[in-house]
Amino acid sequence: MLFLYITVLTVIGHKSQVATSPDACSGVGLLGIAWAFGGMIFILVYCTAGISGGHINPAVTFGLFLARKVSLIRAIAYMVAQSLGAICGVGLVKAFQSAYYNRYGGGANTLADGYSTGTGLGAEIIGTFVLVYTVFSATDPKRKARDSHVPVLAPLPIGFAVFMVHLATIPITGTGINPARSIGVAVIFNSKKAWDDHWIFWVGPMIGAAIAAFYHQFILRAGAAKALGSFRSQTHV
Repeated sequence: MLFLYITVLTVIGHKSQVATSPDACSGVGLLGIAWAFGGMIFILVYCTAGISGGHINPAVTFGLFLARKVSLIRAIAYMVAQSLGAICGVGLVKAFQSAYYNRYGGGANTLADGYSTGTGLGAEIIGTFVLVYTVFSATDPKRKARDSHVPVLAPLPIGFAVFMVHLATIPITGTGINPARSIGVAVIFNSKKAWDDHWIFWVGPMIGAAIAAFYHQFILRAGAAKALGSFRSQTHV
């Protein structure tokens, strides 16, 4: 809820300032929007990591589920909570600034003109891979003893990953990489274009999260080789 409230207000405020000012540099710009998304992720992960793990994002939850770090029931509960929180956060934005919200597109994720569906899907897959891979790396409990302090700093690289991905993909899709963020705005704004493209913002992030989970668990950590070795040792007993 807090994530969507702050970030969507930032997007709407920027568009409002640009539309009403003769200064081409008015508003926070795409850089400021990227900072809002990355900064809020940093803050909220830091605040909630000790309570729930600080997922905030169904794609992150899905990736951790595939890596067997959360149960199916917990993963479903988290995704529902994330989506409901996003809807409530955007609802607050519309309640406080309904005229600006409707006038400036509601912060909805849509495929930008000139880009194909494949390009938008690819941007979401790669962007989410960067995020979820960072989550796995920043929270990896198998780091060497000399790196034991790193998990304390986990919210920082995760927030920076969100920031960097937004810089790259805002011009393409508005940057989803978080299905809860996308569905929260789509439900409240409820425009045809937002719903037409909406599947991209679920399919892309889930594929990106799955690739990140597979890469970290079965390539970097050689989970498949270890599992096969364990199986072979048991068969020889």
